[in-house]
Amino acid sequence: SIITNGFAVMYIIAQKLVWKSVEDGYLVGSRGSVGSSFVATMAGITEINPLSPHYYCSKCHYVDFEEDDVKAYAGKAGVDMPDKKCPVCGEMLHKDGFDIPFETFLGFKGDKEPDIDLNFSGEYQSKAHKYTEVIFGAGQTFRAGTIATLAEKTAFGYVKNYFEERGRHRRKSEMERLAEGITGVRRSTGQHPGGIVVLPFGQDINSFTPVQHPANDMETDIVTTHFDYHSIDHNLLKLDILGHDDPTMIRMLQDLTGVDPLTIPLDGADVMSLFQNTDALGVTPDQIGGTKLGILGIPEFGTDFAMQMVIDAQPKAFSDLVRISGLSHGTDVWLGNAKDLIMSGTATISTAICTRDDIMTYLIQMGVESSLAFTIMESVRKGKGLKDDWIAAMKEKDVPDWYIDSCKKIKYMFPKAHAAAYVMMAWRIAYCKINYPLAYYGAYFSIRAKAFSYELMCQGKSRLEANMADYKRRMDAAADKEPGAQPLSNREEGAYGDMRIVQEMHARGFEFAPIDIFTAQSRSFQIVDGKLMPSLNSIEGLGDKAADAIVEAVKDGPFLSKDDFRERTKVSKTMVDLMDSLNLLGNLPESNQLSLFDF
Repeated sequence: SIITNGFAVMYIIAQKLVWKSVEDGYLVGSRGSVGSSFVATMAGITEINPLSPHYYCSKCHYVDFEEDDVKAYAGKAGVDMPDKKCPVCGEMLHKDGFDIPFETFLGFKGDKEPDIDLNFSGEYQSKAHKYTEVIFGAGQTFRAGTIATLAEKTAFGYVKNYFEERGRHRRKSEMERLAEGITGVRRSTGQHPGGIVVLPFGQDINSFTPVQHPANDMETDIVTTHFDYHSIDHNLLKLDILGHDDPTMIRMLQDLTGVDPLTIPLDGADVMSLFQNTDALGVTPDQIGGTKLGILGIPEFGTDFAMQMVIDAQPKAFSDLVRISGLSHGTDVWLGNAKDLIMSGTATISTAICTRDDIMTYLIQMGVESSLAFTIMESVRKGKGLKDDWIAAMKEKDVPDWYIDSCKKIKYMFPKAHAAAYVMMAWRIAYCKINYPLAYYGAYFSIRAKAFSYELMCQGKSRLEANMADYKRRMDAAADKEPGAQPLSNREEGAYGDMRIVQEMHARGFEFAPIDIFTAQSRSFQIVDGKLMPSLNSIEGLGDKAADAIVEAVKDGPFLSKDDFRERTKVSKTMVDLMDSLNLLGNLPESNQLSLFDF
């Protein structure tokens, strides 16, 4: 069906992009439901294997889908199965398969246009974009343009200001009527964060859309489609080459540890225990501010909301984590729905509806006709609910009432393949958190920290906890609406989240080395003598470019004085004074000009 419908080219393009990125040392995560396609798995586009759980031997190619102990894992994940040796040659068998129906991706008849979205490392994204030019040739690819339109409130503000500036009075209803007339009008143009539009050979782009520089910025070399890409994506192919932190973090962990991420097992009991308690980290909840789990800072699971979900759902296997990831990304799937069912004992994490694929596989299992099960899944995942005749067909096959009610509440559902891809990345990072703690914290602070501050977080444990107590007091005062309370700014909220990770690092017995301007890196933390040395850009107010300039200036030899440091690095005097107050400039004199008194 892929070749007949003309979709093969989309797979080949995705394959070339992924292979190039992996060859250059960066894993690629898949988004959306592309992992539902076994062809995409075999082509190396996605790591997710959508077949039902199974064992296979890479030495003699023995395979087992059929045994009863294997079939018991239907709908779950192959990695949850017990370890087993090959009965033919004695090698340890591989465990694989996530049991995902291809229909989620290609439609019931296999004729739905595939939407292959790929998560490249943020560091690599621009190279992947450039590589599309190598594949198709210069002038054949354009960035997907977007059109920003006037929102209702902004339009009302324009109308209100218009009359105020002219001293005219108009009723609110009249201003709302006029605002309605300009709502949705183009305000500015921009570019999709990862969309690339491909022009077929022999065609002129102007036959489809004018092109322009985004926001008419003549300085940039980026050319975008003038029309919004939604208007032309039925006529031209759009590739989704998105940037994401997880592949960047995996790459940094590989550089720091020398461990190939693909060799990290997905069935370790120690990693699973992080989702149940903090024992594997060697700390107690009291030492880390009452946090009950060891997954602080793990992508997908490290926020307070997600951790509470994990506590409520009580996962015991990898497949349960995939289901929790699906729940956390859906709309009206967890709160007021699956959470109530799980907490009341009506359902468990393995029987509740967590991803869109669950609906189709469960209904078929209950005996509902396959094409109807697919139709119901498509309707529910888009928030369109259930028709009366569908409900009758479900009840006829003994589908419980709570399941039908749950379907009615859902507004949007995540595909299982997307959740599985995210959990796979998160699991590898969690593995490094246990086994390579300094590498984990270094990678986290370099890539994922929201507002890391050398002054707030690297001046010792007692200073850190005093700062945390101050932030916590302000947060509580704001929550209790105390008069004069100063709520935390967005940056301070980000900093508080980073402090919690630092607190955990201290509790595990690790500490920071003071920044040495001659060895520190500009943007990445590094391990020095069993301690973590922060990057130069972690100094508050010192931006990435200034940090890069310091690293470049160090290559030209030692600094003679603070003046010399300022001259060679172009760092401001205020910044130099701050660095001096933090003892980062050693004993450099103010100036390298000698006076008579020096003799």
